[in-house]
Amino acid sequence: MKFQKNTRKKSHSSVTIVDVAKEAGVSYSTVSRVFSGFEFVNEDTRRKVVEAANHLGYVVNLQARSLAGGRSNIVGLLVPGIDNGYISEIVKGIDQELANSQYDLMLYTTHRYAGKEAYYVKMIANGLVDGLLLIVPLVTENYLQALPTQDFPYVLVDQADSERPSTTVDVTNWQGAYEATSYLIGLGHKRIGFITGIPQLSSSTERLDGYRAALEHHRIPVNPDLIIEGNYETKGGYLSMLRLLNLPIRPTAVFAANDLSAFGALEAIRERGLEIPRDVSVIGFDDIPEASIVYPKLTTIRQPLIPDWAGRRPPSP
Repeated sequence: MKFQKNTRKKSHSSVTIVDVAKEAGVSYSTVSRVFSGFEFVNEDTRRKVVEAANHLGYVVNLQARSLAGGRSNIVGLLVPGIDNGYISEIVKGIDQELANSQYDLMLYTTHRYAGKEAYYVKMIANGLVDGLLLIVPLVTENYLQALPTQDFPYVLVDQADSERPSTTVDVTNWQGAYEATSYLIGLGHKRIGFITGIPQLSSSTERLDGYRAALEHHRIPVNPDLIIEGNYETKGGYLSMLRLLNLPIRPTAVFAANDLSAFGALEAIRERGLEIPRDVSVIGFDDIPEASIVYPKLTTIRQPLIPDWAGRRPPSP
């Protein structure tokens, strides 16, 4: 039997950190420090390690590095979906900031399934990422309760957590809704409809409270018939607006809890042959990019989805 030495080159997946160390002429621990983002490594040494890794086709095993106590330089982002301007604008700003800080983004979409949210959060917290951002989650008790006990960093975006101390990035929902309703009242409207958002979200309840407060401040009775539950989606806004238009006395103005709902309301009004704003005035909330291109252009409450300094250094306080 003839034995022949196997001279095939290792596949990229079989190249190890030991191989990189030999190629670069450095120790195993030095290579480990380079790929773990350790700052105190000589630049010439770092360059030799990177060149050796590129030459061998070495790919960093992020999961192994994370389990070994290193950083993956990846942040997880949990969103309900990426099919609307509100979410996509926030994701754009997050991506710019992470790139500026030498971090990558791992995106998960839940499509508003609470079970899917819980599954992803538990998987992410025990997986590859260094931290987690949750955009308008439903705040399910069972998974958010576990994150602080694991000492896992997370931030809620546009959602509050009344059950435990959580870091949040939020907007003045109550004040914005109060000002939107007061604006309509200032135009002479007294019969003002309101299309809510998803009841489980704090932004929805806060905007409803702001709407009610403005009516009460101006001594206009709050009429429950004029408050229709929506879902922050265009179709939901459309169906809610039809219900308002079917009332014996329709509203002369409508405040939709977000711009997507307002777009649906605009469609329903046009479908009935009514003119905006002559027959019914509409105001939204968020000022997503599409608000300036619909016809007629939507009056809306602006919240800064992407700060002017996104991707650069923030201004000094």
